[in-house]
Amino acid sequence: MAENGSWRAEYVGSIRTASTVQELDNLEREIRALGSYPFRTTKSEWEELRQHETKMDEVFAQVMTDSLRRWIKVAEERLKPIGVKAIFNAGNDDLQAARDVLGESDYVIYPEGKIISVDDKHEMTSVGYSNMTPWNCPGDISEEELAARLEKATSGLSDPRSSLFNFHCPPYDTQIDVAPKLDKDLRPVLTPGGEPDMAHVGSTAVRQMIEKLQPLAGLHGHIHESRGLSKVGKTVCFNPGSEYVTGILRGLILNLSDKKIDNYVLTEG
Repeated sequence: MAENGSWRAEYVGSIRTASTVQELDNLEREIRALGSYPFRTTKSEWEELRQHETKMDEVFAQVMTDSLRRWIKVAEERLKPIGVKAIFNAGNDDLQAARDVLGESDYVIYPEGKIISVDDKHEMTSVGYSNMTPWNCPGDISEEELAARLEKATSGLSDPRSSLFNFHCPPYDTQIDVAPKLDKDLRPVLTPGGEPDMAHVGSTAVRQMIEKLQPLAGLHGHIHESRGLSKVGKTVCFNPGSEYVTGILRGLILNLSDKKIDNYVLTEG
């Protein structure tokens, strides 16, 4: 908050101000729409937080879980009355606190490691963890541990070939696991021509499980740059990609019959 009673935010490379409660609410709504978490504070409080990493982490966890509870409430208010099944899973960069919040709702399903009946003909199993990344996120684990989680998550499927594998990390060496190489300072490595040097960064454990069980579809994310689809054997694997930092929400709509994908649409808006 500025000294004159107005609010000031430095966001996406620009300075934004709000002088009324309505303007502040609108600014916070815009920040949330881009996938970030607004936090109201004073300049002195902010400077103190910057000096204490533990306190900053606590604040981040709080605003993140508050935002997640807000989305769960929206789902309960808008989807529950019309009988829509809502399934929210965590990704590799989500804190344990987010996983705990997802488990609180009696409506939203937290599917991690579980087998969920999507309808009377298709089951879905989910793993939100990933192989190791340069950022060492909370959900980054070794390929060996990921393989063990995948094995456990798929072991109770009644018919793997008609199931959906909701694995956050895409299979290795496909069109949907390509990302820029990074140096030790997490900066993109450039080719001699000045373009980002790209590499396959998906999971070998995920690929091996898909090759082994050949589910109907693989539903993936994780690699924001690799929007599209790729086949692993007979399985079609999808990654809708992500541009939420620019205010674009990307998704996937699948229409399924008993043993096949009838059609699909990669959406954005």
